[in-house]
Amino acid sequence: MNMSPFRRTTALLAAAGLAAAGLLASQASAAPVNPATLSASAITSTLSKDATIPGTAWQTDPNGRIIVSYDDTVTGAKLSKLTGVTKQFGDRVTLEKMSGKLTKYIAGGDAIYGGQYRCSLGFNVRSGSTYYFLTAGHCGNIASSWYSNSSKTTLLGTTSGSSFPGNDYAIVKYSTSYTNHPGTVDLYNGTSQDITSAGNASVGQAVKRSGSTTGVHSGTVQAVNATVNYAEGTVTGLIRTNVCAEGGDSGGALFAGSVALGLTSGGSGNCSSGGTTYFQPVTEALSRYGVSVY
Repeated sequence: MNMSPFRRTTALLAAAGLAAAGLLASQASAAPVNPATLSASAITSTLSKDATIPGTAWQTDPNGRIIVSYDDTVTGAKLSKLTGVTKQFGDRVTLEKMSGKLTKYIAGGDAIYGGQYRCSLGFNVRSGSTYYFLTAGHCGNIASSWYSNSSKTTLLGTTSGSSFPGNDYAIVKYSTSYTNHPGTVDLYNGTSQDITSAGNASVGQAVKRSGSTTGVHSGTVQAVNATVNYAEGTVTGLIRTNVCAEGGDSGGALFAGSVALGLTSGGSGNCSSGGTTYFQPVTEALSRYGVSVY
């Protein structure tokens, strides 16, 4: 059947009207999500998908509010992207500026040496009569052999396992020729702290950190299950503290009395002006490798 131009135009307009009405109905049904109704895990899931920017980190406080931190490198388009993602959640998310650059704490110097770098020994551990030590995964990734001196004449042991990014822990098996591996942490004042057990950190807990660059420093746990986006990759499940650290302290021990808590991963700032440092929970590494402190 032929249709006159007038009837054809009328039909097209009617179809367009129906389509527009359908679109409006669809838009009306997709009501904006109220941030107050979202779980913290839903918000951090969005952050992990849309805001994984090197130089950023986030964690959830006890009230369910997400603190998103960013360092000096997050500017311009990076900062615009970060604020664009976070503003949709209103007051559920708080942006926090960190001083300095968020980095892994690895550097050349003394302590435990591997490749062209140095790190810090975390905790001595064992499985039966076989002895190991734990350090950071970003340290374990860079060397297969570790030495106690910069000239690399005294072999400590060889890397048996390492995980970074995602996690940040590694395990080194002691050489049978190296037998001096007590179950203690160096306090850098001529004394040491016995480590007899391992546990999980809690918010507000008083802690100490021992590392080969800056010795022992104290502070408190600010958050657990934190996510950190290093330039080299993202690490999740970390302990956030206000304890300072510097390059070369990577892998060093976080502890509370005789309880082992974590391994130094990275952070921002320094021990002159203060800073934020993140730690890999030690219990995860102990479980992964089937070892225990002693």
